[in-house]
Amino acid sequence: MPDPRHRQCPDPRPKAVPRAEEALDVSQYVSRFAGTLAGPPRLRLPGGHRKPRRVAMLSVHTSPLHQPGTGDAGGMNVYIVELAKRLAAINIEVEIFTRATTGGLAPAVEMSPGVLVRHIDAGPYEGLAKEELPAQLCAFTHGVMTAWARHRPGYYDLVHSHYWLSGHVGWLAAQRWGVPLVHAMHTMAKVKNAALAEGDTPEPAARVIGETQIVNAADRLIANTAEEADELVRFYDAEPGKVAVVHPGVNLDRFRPADGRTAARDRLGLPRDAFVPLFAGRIQPLKAPDILLRAAAELLDRDPSLRSRMIVPIVGGPSGSGLAKPEGLQKLAAKLGVGDVVRFKPPVGQDRLADWFRAASVLVMPSYSESFGLVAIEAQAAGTPVVAASVGGLPVAVRDGSTGFLVRGHDPKDYAAALYRFVEEPALVERMGGAAARHAQSFGWGTAAAATADVYTAAMQEHRRRVRSHG
Repeated sequence: MPDPRHRQCPDPRPKAVPRAEEALDVSQYVSRFAGTLAGPPRLRLPGGHRKPRRVAMLSVHTSPLHQPGTGDAGGMNVYIVELAKRLAAINIEVEIFTRATTGGLAPAVEMSPGVLVRHIDAGPYEGLAKEELPAQLCAFTHGVMTAWARHRPGYYDLVHSHYWLSGHVGWLAAQRWGVPLVHAMHTMAKVKNAALAEGDTPEPAARVIGETQIVNAADRLIANTAEEADELVRFYDAEPGKVAVVHPGVNLDRFRPADGRTAARDRLGLPRDAFVPLFAGRIQPLKAPDILLRAAAELLDRDPSLRSRMIVPIVGGPSGSGLAKPEGLQKLAAKLGVGDVVRFKPPVGQDRLADWFRAASVLVMPSYSESFGLVAIEAQAAGTPVVAASVGGLPVAVRDGSTGFLVRGHDPKDYAAALYRFVEEPALVERMGGAAARHAQSFGWGTAAAATADVYTAAMQEHRRRVRSHG
């Protein structure tokens, strides 16, 4: 019996899918799985609902059940989990389709009331890099269609895809089901390539082509910030009227000052009086944890007494191009002479991460590109100021001079100068931390879910009008 993980796509010779035809000449893998959608789409009017009853959410390359900070799991995972839960709380059921990465997984897992995670067999369970996943989109689409075929017509009211790989599956699923497609980029190849970290690998042309197709095909595009919305228009010629800005949220129940910095340090085994600049995230050139290490070396040169009272935690695991040199950061710390003050910690769960945020004097985010910078909001919600690169959505997440400092460029000396302000004026940690916690209150996930539901509603109404006009 053939292994279903290596299922081949059906012959693409049956009736072509409208709007997918233009992709055949420019994207080979699209032509491979377009054939899974034989036959004309079943158009269905949403029927006057103010908002959808059930959404098919797609996250091909990373599961919402994976721990952020490991592999390709990061802010997008948190985004999908929290958004889905809050949508369910306002009576929008969510089914999340994701690729199975280990054997023996249940086909469907209830993550929380109203939120179901469906595992789709598509390619080998392990050993596939994100760059190899386009070849598995055919099998993934087949799995999505198989799950859909078990339901009555009109089971899903809308498709919401995350990241470009999911976008291509969502594009074809929405066409087949006769429902609108809402897409969130999260990151964009052209934007990342325009601000590439030294030694990092550029995003491939296939991704650029794929993203361009999705921007054209989606009924609505959700951007994290106004800047990201502008980038969609500027880099991808998105129709401005299709782009909606919805700020991501933060779990304000989990990320809060709680019992304070001292208690958190006691739980983590950190000295109460230490200066603790923290990095938390995936270890890869894009996130630039090396800049914090270089800034730490600058601080020690400026003030040698810091060696006995500074601890630099690096909390996270290798990801992306960082997997090529998993020990690179440890070697750099030794080379810079800061190995004794740096503590490398593996990725931790969300509750433990909240304690790291509370314990830190300041969170450091020197990223070369961030669509939003969810970690910055989480740290601020926990009462910790942030020193971050002035890129992407970070100027929205961080109020420069009030809840932290924004740094232009990536010169370690500039980050060291910003960090030293907290050393010179210890009260700045508490003052900015208090302002940060208040600032974060406006980023609750309930607000984000309500705004997303409004985007869904607009997409469904427009889709209904379009179907009627072609009547």
